[in-house]
Amino acid sequence: MKIKHNKKRNTAFVYEALVREATVAILKNDRERKNKVISIIKKHFHNESMLHKDLEFYRCLYENQNLDQKTSEKILREVRLQKQLVDSKYLFEQQTKLIRDINKELSSEVFNNFVPNYRTLATIDQIFSLKTSPKDCVILENEIVNNMRSKVVNGAAVPVDNLTYNTFVKKFNEKYESELLNEQKELLTYYIASFADNALELKVFLNEELSRLKTKLIESKKVEEIKNDEDMLRKTNEVIEKLQSFTTAEITEDVLSTVLRTQSLVEEIYNGDND
Repeated sequence: MKIKHNKKRNTAFVYEALVREATVAILKNDRERKNKVISIIKKHFHNESMLHKDLEFYRCLYENQNLDQKTSEKILREVRLQKQLVDSKYLFEQQTKLIRDINKELSSEVFNNFVPNYRTLATIDQIFSLKTSPKDCVILENEIVNNMRSKVVNGAAVPVDNLTYNTFVKKFNEKYESELLNEQKELLTYYIASFADNALELKVFLNEELSRLKTKLIESKKVEEIKNDEDMLRKTNEVIEKLQSFTTAEITEDVLSTVLRTQSLVEEIYNGDND
């Protein structure tokens, strides 16, 4: 079943693409770009906006997991009903303004950002489309209902296969203008996959990585350059405390950013020798 999908007109996709853009800006410590992205999100997705309302329709279908069949079908039916009441002309105008701002303030490359649940968002968009045939619509609805019933999204969310991941890493490396460390690639792999597996594997890996990084940083306090520098010693202890706090914290973009930077720090201290 091949159905054309205009991702620029998919409100949820554009929102997720902006979130990914902000994440990369944070990781690069590019405050100017991060502030531009956040400004666009605040302008177009505030609580009273049409785009926020449209985004909520998508979220009702892709954020609800582990529901029973009857509840999932009721939610889908109600969302479709409310979506049909939306002024489609006005929504189109608001989407056009958002696209224009992204192109002007950032670049059209934002629309090429890797969004882990792209396939699910595209499926929902086709369910909302009046151009989708009744037969295709029923097939797509069944797919979404199955997702809503499952703890782990099976098939409907984008499978993070090697090709998809390698493409993402390549783009990520190009933005950083340098190669990622193996442990950073591994962390990002689990992070991307976490959108489809309830973050279970990410949590396991992150706990192990936090333990490794804390051990390395504790050992680094014996290194002459750190041991004899009061300021560096203090900062090292602060990073160790920060990592310790992450063991019970929710996994957020800030946590990911800090761990990635710490991985680079440890690599620098040990000159690439992590044995």
